[in-house]
Amino acid sequence: MDSVVTMPNLSVDGDRLWQSLMETACFGGTPKGGIKRLTLTEEDRAVRDWLVRQCEALGCRTDIDEVGNMFFTRPGTEPTLEPIAIGSHLDTQPTGGKFDGILGVLAGLEILRCLDASGYETRHPLMLVNWTNEEGSRFSPAMLGSGVHAGVFDRAYADARQATDGTSFGDALDAIGYRGKAQAGSIRMAAMLELHIEQGPVLERRGKDIGIVEGVQSMRWYDLVITGVEAHAGSTPMDARLDALVMAAEIVLLVERIARSHASSMGTVGCLEVHPNSRNVIPGQISMTVDLRHPEDDELDAMEATLRQKIHACFDERLTCSLTEIWRSPAVKFDVSCIDAVASGAAAAGYSSLRLHSGAGHDSAYIARVAPTAMIFIPCRDGLSHNEAESSTREQCQAGAQTLLNAVLRLDTHL
Repeated sequence: MDSVVTMPNLSVDGDRLWQSLMETACFGGTPKGGIKRLTLTEEDRAVRDWLVRQCEALGCRTDIDEVGNMFFTRPGTEPTLEPIAIGSHLDTQPTGGKFDGILGVLAGLEILRCLDASGYETRHPLMLVNWTNEEGSRFSPAMLGSGVHAGVFDRAYADARQATDGTSFGDALDAIGYRGKAQAGSIRMAAMLELHIEQGPVLERRGKDIGIVEGVQSMRWYDLVITGVEAHAGSTPMDARLDALVMAAEIVLLVERIARSHASSMGTVGCLEVHPNSRNVIPGQISMTVDLRHPEDDELDAMEATLRQKIHACFDERLTCSLTEIWRSPAVKFDVSCIDAVASGAAAAGYSSLRLHSGAGHDSAYIARVAPTAMIFIPCRDGLSHNEAESSTREQCQAGAQTLLNAVLRLDTHL
């Protein structure tokens, strides 16, 4: 018969967590109350320096890998065990908020502070992680640091990514002094838990405290080019036109219909460029994007098939269209034991919860390839994120951090 494990009764300090959130919001703070802290800028360097000071004051060992991922380790009583990792990212969008990404890092820091203050020692070492370039707003693609860690990309690929001003990722990393010595992927972990704001309205609408994230939905991006014929808007009869924009409008509506016909799916046309973009010229060419998402890969296969079929049926040799897939991210299923730890952690603290999938990409989607992983969501006001008005309350942040702490302690006794 298994012995009964008694869980410690530890509580995070919500005021201290909130103070850290407001303090770090000064690194790249904007006049509208948001944050512009792009990857590998001076603002990113400053907040990294701040985090190093906080973690080393708690006795943590600092390791940095060759693409700037940061790992802070608190020893456990059984040093041969691999660490339980917690964290997220410090970089933001150009008009980012105070919570996206950094909440997960600072909640991890709060857990380290809580354990240090109580003197409690875990079996596993605990590791706080900051993943480099999650947002992808300065260097594309997104989730670059965690992708290199998981073997999706290599260092050379990461170093070669360029910002719009021509600066390379590698040069920017070296410039701020955060090129580490550890080989990417060499720092192992027993499990990874990431706390994040939902970036959507579901938890708020349902009145739930905690989102138990079971996975990340499948995503595919396409570039689409429609070619018609440019002609004079005043002298070309309607029945003689080959208007590329009219066909683009049909495709926008097609994407909407496809998404609405599959439960839990999403479809978006986010970019549309009109050529020659003149008031009195019939558009001759349209460049546009299509974004399709669904929690299940086979459902997304069906959505893509419908899109291609319907587009093909709409065109002839006079009006042409090319659809090119440029990115594919398969659906991610998080680890059952980690999901159960999150559910147990929320229940132990008395928080209401909802099981859901993430509609956005996160570092955990890549880390799930190399370690058992799960995520925790908290509500954000009106579901708003990637916006300077992004907001969660002190109580919501505390609830997320407490759930994270409880989940970590459960994994520590069960892994």
